[in-house]
Amino acid sequence: MPYCEPTSLGIVACPGGEAFADEVITHLKHMYKHRFTLKNDVISKRYELTKEELVQRINLANDLQTSDLCFKGSTDKYRQPKLKIDTKFTYFANGEFKAELNETIRGMDIYVFQDVENHEVLPLNGGKNPKALSVNDHVISLLVTIDAVRQAGARSITLVLPVYPYSRQHKKKGREGLTASLLGHIYEMQGVNRIITLDLHSREIVNAFSKLNLENLHASYQIIRELGKIVDLTGKRDDLVVVSPDTGAIDRNKFYASGLKLPLAMIYKERDYSIVTQNASETNIKSVKLLGDVKGKVAFLADDMLGTGGTLLKAMGFLKEQGATKVICAISLPFFTGNAIEQFDEAYKQGLFYRIIGTNAVYHEELLKREWYISTNVSGLFANVITRIHYNQSIGELLDNRTIIEKIVKNAPADKKEAESK
Repeated sequence: MPYCEPTSLGIVACPGGEAFADEVITHLKHMYKHRFTLKNDVISKRYELTKEELVQRINLANDLQTSDLCFKGSTDKYRQPKLKIDTKFTYFANGEFKAELNETIRGMDIYVFQDVENHEVLPLNGGKNPKALSVNDHVISLLVTIDAVRQAGARSITLVLPVYPYSRQHKKKGREGLTASLLGHIYEMQGVNRIITLDLHSREIVNAFSKLNLENLHASYQIIRELGKIVDLTGKRDDLVVVSPDTGAIDRNKFYASGLKLPLAMIYKERDYSIVTQNASETNIKSVKLLGDVKGKVAFLADDMLGTGGTLLKAMGFLKEQGATKVICAISLPFFTGNAIEQFDEAYKQGLFYRIIGTNAVYHEELLKREWYISTNVSGLFANVITRIHYNQSIGELLDNRTIIEKIVKNAPADKKEAESK
């Protein structure tokens, strides 16, 4: 595994995915430097070389291997990998996109980043045309970029999609399309080898691919780490119960309940599907029942994504009515579409919930300003997975992090004084 230049790993960031890509690149560079330092310490002692001599030999070997005359940079110091590929994106007045790679990527393993739920104003065309893009705009931008990367001679193409687009259109109930599957087939036709995503809405989507590999990451460790900062996970101070907000989220919340060794309750909802919701204040839920007990307890709910938030708002209000002392929610993909933020502001003032824990997988500046919102960083998780995949190492322990969660619970402080002392 090369720890410094040259490396065959390259990152191309679409306009929507640039913010997340930059955070992952920061982690990757730190990991490269850290591993290089460890390697240098061991090898220099083993071969009785000074660290400076070893670095110089590594740089010499890299300069001899390159097709160019040599790499830029000092000959006796660590050369940090560049990683990010210089790419120009053009947005035309009629809505078309064009991606141009300003450097060669022939023979490289390229990781294309895109955040399809980034609805912030982006500085398109070098800042001349600031514009907020829709999910469809981001998908087309992604497809155009994949085509550019493929035609530029990349050895392999991996998509890094914290949010898999159209993941809610994954099963057929009538005369409708399977859009999640359709996009998967398009990616395969364009030569994509792998997709890395976070908390996929349905496992059925994985079955849509014939050759493409999909790595579905989970933010459970990062979420529990934040949860442990606001409640006592040992149960000595806070009586905690995990509540599944609906039947669809039962497996996810069962994972949290079993990992934290807590009781599991569930909210059952009767819906009227003739009603189509438009915002957080509207809902098609007609009646709600609780299977379990939350009276006098802290209720913790987890779900994969939050759109308008109407369902979650009603669930939180219902749990408070049932006697829950606090309601804490964890959302892996916090979309907060429409006027959802304003609706949650009002619910927070009414005391319907205490905190919402989300991830930075979706770029949302307005959320970070809210007192009730806690953002946990998953870019380090993605960086670890990328390096392991790129260098053919196992990612099993990153996909199933039960052991890490058990350590968090075991080491959780029993009271505030103990937490402060640590």
